[in-house]
Amino acid sequence: MHTGLRTAAFAAALAATFGTAYGVGAGVDPIVADGEPAPHDEHGESPEQRQKGESRAGHENAPAGGLQISEAGYTLDLATPRVTAGQHAELRFTVRDAHGEAVTAYQREHDRELHLVLASRDLVTYRHLHPARAADGTWSTPVDLPAAGGYRVFADFTPAGEDAENLTLGADLAASGRYEPARLPAPDSTVRTDGYEVELAGSLRPGKASELKLNVSRDGAPVNDLQPYLGAYGHLVALRSGDLAHLHVHPNGESGDGTTRPGPEISFTATAPSGGTYRLFLDFRHQGQVHTAAFTVRAGSTPGAQEPASATAPEHADGHGH
Repeated sequence: MHTGLRTAAFAAALAATFGTAYGVGAGVDPIVADGEPAPHDEHGESPEQRQKGESRAGHENAPAGGLQISEAGYTLDLATPRVTAGQHAELRFTVRDAHGEAVTAYQREHDRELHLVLASRDLVTYRHLHPARAADGTWSTPVDLPAAGGYRVFADFTPAGEDAENLTLGADLAASGRYEPARLPAPDSTVRTDGYEVELAGSLRPGKASELKLNVSRDGAPVNDLQPYLGAYGHLVALRSGDLAHLHVHPNGESGDGTTRPGPEISFTATAPSGGTYRLFLDFRHQGQVHTAAFTVRAGSTPGAQEPASATAPEHADGHGH
């Protein structure tokens, strides 16, 4: 089905299913995806790219991604626009080129050909998925969404080719079921997840690169033996509230580089494309398990200066294990 027809059909189905009332369940914690990925070279940066000053510096100034279903001649063709909340389903999609052909060749980044992030529209539910690709270019991954509502699917990939650029395409996904509204957790510089405490220092700055430092502790003691996850000691995803714009965030240092320590601090560089509220999802691995800590931040504000809480942050991520 052509992208335009598919989009129209999805919109009609969404309206029929939810009317004007759909969202995600109250009090649902951020959750993570099934299946554990192998460590990888963060963002596929080669020594030649670093010598040329490319990669991280270029991505810092890149605009937010995920707002378009098509870009640079590529289209995210989501074959599963609807699922039922609380039930296991298979999410299937294809990346198509300008001729409508399925893309079957990619550059490996993060030790993967493609990364998939799924988030609810209110940014309370989050999953970092690792789909499998069939020979015909069809991607698939199991998914089980906890509550009814609107979700956004982000495909982060770089097609094969010397001059190909990294793209983040987005498509809407609906989960049918009983709707209960949820409020975005209020800003807080400290989040507890699975018995760990993660403290955020630094702030997002509109239009400027800034450093975000996250410090991991457990039972009051610093965690100094974090394990590599996606080529670094942490992986951070940032999404803007409202339109769910996807920000490029990069770790400052990689595991095994001889200088970056395995905790307790994990450092990232990010650029907010505008002011507003953002949701940060930190994935980190310790003792063989991946955990997620989620923060609400406002661009231009430091964590300690943000307004008093009107809703408490989730105590821990509802872990499904990455």
